[in-house]
Amino acid sequence: MLNGIKIIDFTNYIPGPFATLRLADLGAEVIKVEAPEGDPARNTGNGYVFTAHNRGKKSIVINLKHGEGRQIALGLLADADAVVESFRPGVMEKLGLGYETVSYINPGIVYCSITGYGNSGPMSQLGSHDLNYMSLSGALAQLKDSSGKLIHPSNTFADYIGGMAASERILAGLVARGSTGEGSYHCISIADSMASLMANHVLIEKETGYPNGVSALNGNVISYGLYETKDGRSISLAALEPKFWRNFCQAVGREDWLPAHYSKPDETNPIYKELVNFFKSKSLSEWTGFGMKVDCCIAPVLEAGEVANYPYFKEKNFVSSEGQIKMHGDKFEVSPAPPPQKGEQTEAVLRESLGVTEQQIRDWQTKGVL
Repeated sequence: MLNGIKIIDFTNYIPGPFATLRLADLGAEVIKVEAPEGDPARNTGNGYVFTAHNRGKKSIVINLKHGEGRQIALGLLADADAVVESFRPGVMEKLGLGYETVSYINPGIVYCSITGYGNSGPMSQLGSHDLNYMSLSGALAQLKDSSGKLIHPSNTFADYIGGMAASERILAGLVARGSTGEGSYHCISIADSMASLMANHVLIEKETGYPNGVSALNGNVISYGLYETKDGRSISLAALEPKFWRNFCQAVGREDWLPAHYSKPDETNPIYKELVNFFKSKSLSEWTGFGMKVDCCIAPVLEAGEVANYPYFKEKNFVSSEGQIKMHGDKFEVSPAPPPQKGEQTEAVLRESLGVTEQQIRDWQTKGVL
């Protein structure tokens, strides 16, 4: 879908690389510009963080602190459709690679900056990470155990949501350019992107004072929650609509449970206690099979290593044998191109995009430009 679209990627770690991975899996050519020391993600989590988010891309090393390096970058940007960067606000301008400069030489460029807190205001220059964005958005406060203690998330949700917001905005910019012929500038705030997930919660709290969104979705009714199975695993039951609760109760031969559909999951509720014990009477695999036969919104709580072989995902080849996961499950295969070595395509990209000679490349290497 994006064949012929060239994207220059100046990002590191997760949000930007995740954004361009989604675009690369749609067919875009993504040229990842790395500093001489490389994307720090190459050394994060034994390198797995880099491997997970950079397949199908080209890597070129450019020293942007060097004047000639900046000129090389401008040469690449002159021929690009989009650029995404994740430096602190003002850094690209200081390097002579800001939107005003780039759009002057390439009026059709779609330019996306991924920031923590936007490009202006008192917080714009603050360093932060996923946990900070989740904290400020109000989303982290929704993750509490039964005693009210916060649960530390084991997934970097804000990083991924910020990356998806960036890819969405780049695509919108490309669509607009198709209509107007003009490029555009976009500044993505990861904090803003994460806070946008709080639409239900903020409105409901304002109108009712209840801080946790839709009450029925928060484990406050017996028909929508998590239950332990015989083998100590967990199954999710989400029979929120009457038809699904009816299907469940009829299938297990307990139509006497029907009136308790929206009752509370506490120890004073005898039907809840019966339901807890009933789920413990069968294993996770038994309940999984039950959920495949009975239309009642039941699904197993899978561990990361179980996703690839779960029938739904296995049929789609959603996870490759190398552990790479699809970005778009309906149409596209995982790119066969592995994540690039640092600077692996530097010479090829420079020759193809800028028409430089072998001697120029050797000279730049000697000077520390590449």
